[in-house]
Amino acid sequence: MAVNYGSKRVVVGAHYGMRDWLSQRVTAVLMALFTIVLLAQVLFGGELGYDRWAAIFSAQWMKALTLVVFVALGWHAWVGVRDIWMDYVKPVAVRLTLQVLTIVWLVACIGWAVQVLWRL
Repeated sequence: MAVNYGSKRVVVGAHYGMRDWLSQRVTAVLMALFTIVLLAQVLFGGELGYDRWAAIFSAQWMKALTLVVFVALGWHAWVGVRDIWMDYVKPVAVRLTLQVLTIVWLVACIGWAVQVLWRL
């Protein structure tokens, strides 16, 4: 007969750990690769001005890549800020309000990025 001593440990939380850690790393690598591609186009593309910037982002593949990077940046920011709210803001109503405001702000920023990208 097995005897269990003490109470069974109850682990609370949503168990985001590994998924969040991996998403932070993947989005960071994606943003770093985009930065390298953008720097290469800026450094080796000729004189830098509005026309050059417009030419860089006029290609459909660059618009799509930039949109993917903005979504990755939004996700990266969401994971980081959400963890800050969960760790340091204890009143549930305040934390929920801050999380909702963060989501609204990030979605608005991504929407603005889409408008800017497809205006060129």
